Amino acid sequence: MTPPGWHADPGHSGKGPDQERWWDGAQWTGHVRPSPAAVRRRGIRIGVGVTVGAVVLAAIGGGMYLLREDDGGRPGIAVASPSAPPPAPEGSGAPDGGNGNEGDKDGDDGSQGPGEQLPPTEPGYATDLAAGISLPVPKGWTGKSAAVGAGLTTGEHACPGGADKTCVRGGIFSAPAVALKLTAGTAEEAAKKDIAVNAEESYGGDSYGKITSHEEIRSGAVTVAGQKGYAVRWKVVTEKGDDGYVESLVFPSPASKDMLVVVRSGFDINKAAPKLSVLDEIVKGIKAASGAGAGNGGAA
Repeated sequence: MTPPGWHADPGHSGKGPDQERWWDGAQWTGHVRPSPAAVRRRGIRIGVGVTVGAVVLAAIGGGMYLLREDDGGRPGIAVASPSAPPPAPEGSGAPDGGNGNEGDKDGDDGSQGPGEQLPPTEPGYATDLAAGISLPVPKGWTGKSAAVGAGLTTGEHACPGGADKTCVRGGIFSAPAVALKLTAGTAEEAAKKDIAVNAEESYGGDSYGKITSHEEIRSGAVTVAGQKGYAVRWKVVTEKGDDGYVESLVFPSPASKDMLVVVRSGFDINKAAPKLSVLDEIVKGIKAASGAGAGNGGAA
């Protein structure tokens, strides 16, 4: 008997990227996601940012800012086009902050491709379908779900490097490690490797200037969504504007034991920014996505 979990989609037409479908132990459900191999081929990058005009969860260099449509076609984690959104499963609801499912149509940058659909929405959560996790959306924050990646942002303001871009006071984004081309044997190795990239993409570049120094303020094991992972947190000093805290958290997907998930965070050091305790509460609240429990041998 085939156990519940993500398996190759028996109804896939062969058009578009390979995908998996959720088997609940008795029947195939309407939940589909890109296969790990398809995610790996996409090779997206994530920093702490989202676009305003297209409402696309952006994977951007110079990280904690909000791109507008005329800033150019940078790669990103996109949600579905509003012209033909897939139907949500029965009983699902929009997460806090609204679903806002507008976005890029290029399937190669992490957006919805042929045969894919948005993850089932849960009230108060943003879901990363490929990673098999849902992030809790705090009150006052905006959460976005996607087939590959999920994100939370709060506190829009003019970037210190120029008023042509809008920054956020806090941002948290997730994606499978393979989508980031992050290769490491363990969660600890991956987190230690990713933190420098996260810092540069979140606080380097034109919006904040170069990072002049950093200090590691936390590094250690952590349990997330029932999985044993590892987190590294830095305080970074920037050339322009506010300094910030960045964290790279890596843990096995609760839906696929062979897939590592990366959660990147960035918080300004400013009285208007959320406190680090909010980040800790969000991490504690990360859970397996609804309908994507212990698939393919993941934790029960």
